[in-house]
Amino acid sequence: MKILLVEDDRTTAALLCRTLTDHRYAVDLARDGQLALELLIQWNYDLILLDVLIPKLDGISLCRQLRSQGNQTPILMVTGQNSNENVIRGLDAGADDYPIKPN
Repeated sequence: MKILLVEDDRTTAALLCRTLTDHRYAVDLARDGQLALELLIQWNYDLILLDVLIPKLDGISLCRQLRSQGNQTPILMVTGQNSNENVIRGLDAGADDYPIKPN
């Protein structure tokens, strides 16, 4: 399974990359939304793990753009923003789920 991880926090990205690769997943890392979009144009992914607060193109906008282009890759918005309003915004943008990062 090939996963695109979109995360700008270096510590979180390193932990997630290490954990996923230890479980034999192939992981590409994008530290901003623009790079994620470029990778998604070049490669096919089985899953997108997407942070909401990322530079250049935020996660909500990226998710909306992907869905408007017909991209049906499952998207999990993995974020620390856990208010009901944020969850609804993420799901309305087209995310398949909205797991919350532990504090």
